[in-house]
This record gives sequence, C-alpha cells and structure tokens, in this order.
Amino acid sequence: MLRIAIQNKGRLNEDSIRLLKEAGIAVDDSKRKFLAKVNDFPMEILYLRDDDIPQTVAGGVADVGIVGLNEVEERGCNVDVVKHLGFGGCRISLAVPKNDEYESLDFFRGKRVATSYPNILSRFFERNGINAEIVTIAGSVEIAPAAGMSDAIFDIVSSGGTLVSNGLKEVERVFASEAVLIANPSLSAEKKEILDEFLFRFSAIERGRGMKYLLMNVPSEAIDKAIKILPAMRSPTVMPLAMDGWCSLHSVVNEKEMWEKIRQLKSIGAEGILVLSLDKIVL
Repeated sequence: MLRIAIQNKGRLNEDSIRLLKEAGIAVDDSKRKFLAKVNDFPMEILYLRDDDIPQTVAGGVADVGIVGLNEVEERGCNVDVVKHLGFGGCRISLAVPKNDEYESLDFFRGKRVATSYPNILSRFFERNGINAEIVTIAGSVEIAPAAGMSDAIFDIVSSGGTLVSNGLKEVERVFASEAVLIANPSLSAEKKEILDEFLFRFSAIERGRGMKYLLMNVPSEAIDKAIKILPAMRSPTVMPLAMDGWCSLHSVVNEKEMWEKIRQLKSIGAEGILVLSLDKIVL
C-alpha cells in the first residue's frame, strides 16, 4: 500500500484529485476523511495542509506527496522530487507599494519585507548581498505594507490581481513553482513498484495532453505525401477503403500543429477529416 499526501483544500487540491482520477484511481471526494483508501489501486490518500506535506513525506508518515515546489524549497526536508506535474504554476515575487520608485534590489537594503517564505527569501537576499529585515507572517501577507508591518512583501503571485487590489506592484520574480510529486528517499521495493505503476499511468496522461487523433480519407496516389506530413509516433495507420483508389489514414498530431497539417493534407486531396480528442497515450 502506497500512502500519498495531497492538499486538503486550496489551489492544488482539485488538480491533484483530477490527476488521480485520470490515472484510474477513484477518489470519492464527497465523503472526504483525513485518511481515505481507494478501491481499485493499492493506495490511500492523506489530506493535509500544503506546508505539512514535505515534512510528512520526509518522516515516512506518507510515502509520496503532491505539493508545490515552493513548499519543498522552503521546508528543506529530505525528499526526492520525482516528477514535475505541469499544473499549479505560480511564482514567488517581491512586491512594493505601487507609488514607490523601484530601480534595483538595492531598494530592499534596510527595509522590512513580510513573507510566508522566509527561508527562500533569506537565501535570495544572501546571494545578492542584501541586508534586510524579514518579517515572517503566516497569512494575508499582501496587507502587511498597508498595515505598517513592512515596507514590501515576498509572496506567491499567479495573475497579479491580488497585488493590484492591495496597492502593490511586482518588481522581482524570484522563484518559479509548480506542483511536483515528491517521495521518501527510503521507499521499500514494494512501494517503489506501486510508485512506478503510478508514474507509468501519469506518463500516458502526460503524452496525451495537447494531442489530437486524426482520421481521413486520402487518394491512394497521395499516401506517400500524407505520410510525410503526418509521420506519427512510429508510422501512420493506412487501410484501403472499399472504394478503389482511396485509403483511410489514421495518425496523431500535436494540437498546435493541427490546423497547418490539415491545410497541407487538404491540398493533396484528403477529405472527410475527423479530429478526436485523446485521453492517454501508452507506449
């Protein structure tokens, strides 16, 4: 049995549950408990605060966890970052009151900076030779300057709307974060096997993102040209149709390239082109 820790609420909770479901791991989120077992995979889910997940995994209470890379960096716990998951992207930035003139990091010398990430910030200031007072705040960091608690803040930024609404402006992007899968470095062979199966499923999900399945009818004499346009993962599938002189061609294409590929295919006579969404690609 592999125990995975995920956020009990917050920005990564829904994405983590969605990932588990896409991997065929049924999560009954309507009857959430502190610790919940799943029926169709040797896994149980531990719901925690995000800042508790790195320590819980490092201590072996959970075997693996899904958490923001920012929390891993801040806590400094002994865990392995197994996989970057591609969601929950954000950054931790320095911000100052919008009316303050800002030219460089020298602005922060002798200033008070409020943050929930004192370790990341102190290392950044140390690397850049900045002597500033770091004021640690558990929450609502963005109100600290208006409340007279600090001269600036260091906090998570997604869209920047919260900064604007609190009269602040982003001046330095310090740390880029996203959701990661972390693991205890001392997993047993049995738990590593379960983790490998989960990673295998996730890789299939990952490969399917942004990909489309194309089916079309192509004149037989144009098949070689069509194959050059659509090389596919190994080779396109080509099947003869009941009508002489025509074939059915099936292939996979990146959605970003899809419309240009379709234009090229139509120019060589392809027709009846169907575009289907892909859920997973297993290699």
